[in-house]
Amino acid sequence: MRSPSLALAVWGLIGWLGAASAAPTQIVLTFPVDGQTVVGTLELPADAGKPPVVLMLHGFPGKRDELMIPAVKEGIFARAANAWAARGFASLRIDFRGFGDSGGKLEDASISGEIEDALAAIDFLGKVDAVDASRLFVVGWSLGGAVAAGVAGRSDHPIKGVALWAPASNPALNAADELGEDYIEKGLESGGRAVTKKSWWGAGVSLRTPFFEDLFNFDPAAELERYPGPVFVAVGTRDSNVKPQPAMGQILLTYHKGPNELWVRPMDHVFDSFKGVDTVDELIAATATFMEKNDK
Repeated sequence: MRSPSLALAVWGLIGWLGAASAAPTQIVLTFPVDGQTVVGTLELPADAGKPPVVLMLHGFPGKRDELMIPAVKEGIFARAANAWAARGFASLRIDFRGFGDSGGKLEDASISGEIEDALAAIDFLGKVDAVDASRLFVVGWSLGGAVAAGVAGRSDHPIKGVALWAPASNPALNAADELGEDYIEKGLESGGRAVTKKSWWGAGVSLRTPFFEDLFNFDPAAELERYPGPVFVAVGTRDSNVKPQPAMGQILLTYHKGPNELWVRPMDHVFDSFKGVDTVDELIAATATFMEKNDK
């Protein structure tokens, strides 16, 4: 059963879940970060007791259900959450501040801020009785993959495994390809003012200096080096956003000392989702297998 869109305060949600005899499949919830509201969808498998839980981190630009697959009219993250629920995994997919339904402004977005949102989400999950937060996995796509690497390297909460889908291995290089070097230079020199340009996806995008500074100050490979747990990196050899592949994916694993897997397919940055669901579903299933293997 799919619940209506409910915006529940943190403590109200926790108490409600603890008292409910049968939780709905999906609950739209909120929690605060620095005085702003982060919105997420908590998805619970039916009759699973206290299942393991997956924190899902979207890319830039994006929101928690992620890119709509034309053939099925379903977001890639929403589809993944449904598939994982069928295999016994709960999940929480969030809108970073400035995106989707969350508070804040897009122009204030940064990698550091998104890591802060994700760490707050982990703290929140630790208070939800309906899931077993000691069995936590993190999945991030594109820039969200870089954020997931930062979460893995910085979280005080144990993480069972991290899956990075087409991750931004070198944020400055990847952003230069996507947004243009001139735009990044203007952003670095703007003195904190938002700078605007028309993006490749058709909309205007405005961002402040911290976003651009983080592109150069943040190293996903160095973050992963600090994380001893299992890492799954999925890349496509036809990815025109993060390239060349699979070299960019392998970079992330060069200094990682824990178990890792580089999953390579002849797919684009969106897993050939505009052609159908076959590759998307293969990736979702492979990620579930990775999580099941490491849910010990």
